[in-house]
Amino acid sequence: MFFPMKTTLFILISLLSFRVIAQSDSAQVMTEILAWQEELNNDYKNPDKSPLEPDDFKTFESHPFYPIDLKYRVKAKLTMMTGTPFFKMKTTTTRLPVYRIYGIAEFTLEGKEFQIPVYQSQELMKKIEYADYLFFPFTDLTNGKGTYQNGRYISLHIPKSGEDLVIDFNQAYNPYCAYNPNYSCPIVPEENYMDIEIPVGIRYQEHH
Repeated sequence: MFFPMKTTLFILISLLSFRVIAQSDSAQVMTEILAWQEELNNDYKNPDKSPLEPDDFKTFESHPFYPIDLKYRVKAKLTMMTGTPFFKMKTTTTRLPVYRIYGIAEFTLEGKEFQIPVYQSQELMKKIEYADYLFFPFTDLTNGKGTYQNGRYISLHIPKSGEDLVIDFNQAYNPYCAYNPNYSCPIVPEENYMDIEIPVGIRYQEHH
């Protein structure tokens, strides 16, 4: 098929512009992930925030992370569930925090379609600073083979408009009880199991 010179030039310019924008967006996302990693490391170095036990706290320098891979940053459709009851979520102790299923996140990853519940805390939703906070716990095939055996968490926020929800598995972190058994951590519900490997986000080592 023959394209006039002006048309061909317009197509080339459009493709180049799209590539530049995509590269810029990717660079911004990479910067955000690296900033998140640095903040997590700093929190664990801070005695007022760190869950680390005294011996581990003294030697802690940084968390081990998988290499960043933006393939695992997915755009999900969040379908809100109206009227879902609050329930007591099981934890690693006798504590039973109250959550409800806020919605179902639908997305495709590694060629598989997932419909994963996203939770809202009854306690946190009453606090202004956490009113839009959503809890996304998950397990995958890396658990016990590079990541914490009981799964990882991702912090999300209620979309300000529409149904689009970005889930960045590069920002998956471990429960506090991965480092200190004195903490009480929500156990990942069976519905949040993903039958693929997700080799991004935080790794896990028995000793730090």
